[in-house]
Amino acid sequence: MTNANTTHDDTRVERRRETRIVLADDHCLVREALRRLIESRPDLIVVAEASDGLAAVEAVEKHRPDIAVIDLWMPELSGIETTRRITRTGAATRIIILTQHGDWARVRDSLHSGASGYVVKTDAAAQLLEAIDSVRAGRSYISPAISHHVVEAMRGGGVDKLSPLDALSDREREVLQLVAEGLSAKEIAARLGLSVKTAEAHRSNIMGKLGIRRTSLLVRFAIREGVIAP
Repeated sequence: MTNANTTHDDTRVERRRETRIVLADDHCLVREALRRLIESRPDLIVVAEASDGLAAVEAVEKHRPDIAVIDLWMPELSGIETTRRITRTGAATRIIILTQHGDWARVRDSLHSGASGYVVKTDAAAQLLEAIDSVRAGRSYISPAISHHVVEAMRGGGVDKLSPLDALSDREREVLQLVAEGLSAKEIAARLGLSVKTAEAHRSNIMGKLGIRRTSLLVRFAIREGVIAP
């Protein structure tokens, strides 16, 4: 079920020609702090907020913002899957992934999904504003604290390494996240509007494609690939 998203006053955007931003994070207090930080700049405005991945996709489709700042781990869809969905719509929105983790696998998957920026939450607040300025200007941005990981990965040929998740369809990615979050086939079916039989078939197909035979191992895989938080 998609959580409600918050829409802000778009009329100010027309008057002041600000950079329009959608903000997505499942923690209300985090969203509030980020919004205050962003709107401390007169040239930036948050036009909508979302508390899960599906709501973020809907907010971007509705408001067509210049930038979307998306948390890596959210309910319904992960930040990476949310980014992939937005990118596939052809929207001009540039995406910044916000996360507590800076390992190369997450950076790699974020870039492959279409993100233009990757910011670690432990960085100074100014880093997010720098990221917004960079992606708004058409450049990419990766937190300085983890940029050396990218350099090392490029030297080792790791940039083009594909994730096993690439073998899964959009629906299978949704089901994978819900299975990893502990939902039963019946609960998944209700959440996605499927029959229980179809939900079970998706789970079976996922395990077959990934070569995984037990649900516990599927959960480990989901954590390792950044589908859910550890």
